[in-house]
Amino acid sequence: MPDGRSAAAWALVAAQAGAAGHRVSVADVCAVAVQSAAMSGAWVAAAGGQGPDFVICVTDPVAEQLAELQLTLGEGPCHEVLAYAAPVLAADLGSEQSDKRWPGFAYQARLLGAAAVFAFPLAIGAIRAGVMGLYRSAPGPLPPERFGDTLILADLATVLLLDGADHGTDGDAASAGPVLDGQSPDLVLHRAEIDQATGMLTVQLGVPMAEAFARLRAYAYVHDQRLADVAGDIVARRLRLQADLDPDVTP
Repeated sequence: MPDGRSAAAWALVAAQAGAAGHRVSVADVCAVAVQSAAMSGAWVAAAGGQGPDFVICVTDPVAEQLAELQLTLGEGPCHEVLAYAAPVLAADLGSEQSDKRWPGFAYQARLLGAAAVFAFPLAIGAIRAGVMGLYRSAPGPLPPERFGDTLILADLATVLLLDGADHGTDGDAASAGPVLDGQSPDLVLHRAEIDQATGMLTVQLGVPMAEAFARLRAYAYVHDQRLADVAGDIVARRLRLQADLDPDVTP
């Protein structure tokens, strides 16, 4: 990808979408970013409040688990990216610095097979739309020329994310928010269940939405379960959290 040429980036993303037979989406940007930077995988998560809110797209199962792990733990590169609106480059998740910075995430990420993670903000001015994360199975820095390419791709993902967020849907899908291009049906379902479970907990526990989501995350963390799986059990009424759960038990 020629340095400083957004047109070249657009061409690669458009070619990726054309080969897949669909309109250009953030999923295509992820795929191109993986190829361009020689990564193992990538993901995009939309932002809500001060942290990542829900996963838009992933390139592989490990990327999905890395993205969800940060949602569950409430820590990791994606949270720092949104807090400071600047890239976070973790070239070695096995380093002492990474363990001190993200004690829960760094360890769990290594178990998943990620040795390095690079996260980029999806932002325009004061608008922080989300974050694009990339991981590699071997440690090592992101070369300067690849860093520039990824910044360009992050800008493209921002435009596509904000554009997609303007297109809502009718019926039940609308209750889960906008359906964005490139978001897989499974991720749409997971997001809808997490939102629904959070809403149910606000009623069952008599707490605000933020605390309900914190309780959901805490339960998933303590019981070593995926956030989506816990949400699914709550929605299906296979699980009911107790009102006397210590609200301070958070990941």
